[in-house]
Amino acid sequence: MGRVITIILLGVILGQGSPLDQACLSCHRSYQVPSELIYRRYLLQYSTPQAIEQMMIAYLQHPHQSTSIMPPQFFLKFPMKEATALDTLTLQHMVRAYIEKFDIKKRLILKQ
Repeated sequence: MGRVITIILLGVILGQGSPLDQACLSCHRSYQVPSELIYRRYLLQYSTPQAIEQMMIAYLQHPHQSTSIMPPQFFLKFPMKEATALDTLTLQHMVRAYIEKFDIKKRLILKQ
């Protein structure tokens, strides 16, 4: 009986996903918005994690096509993001988690 309860609890915990998955990536998946592509565009435009974080937060708080890094054609296929309801501290935490998840430095193999 104890094993059954443990398995059920584990399933519930794993099924909930991370806060990043719940708040951000689930919507990206439902609209089939490529998160890695978005991160790469931010990286090409702003190049440092600090600048990326600052610009992502600014966009998420006040989304507008003119301040987006995406080309105008993107908005023909995908809807404009609504302004986030997250408080600033939570939003900073989520954006940092997003940057950490898609950071390409983890995928680089450098010879030493």
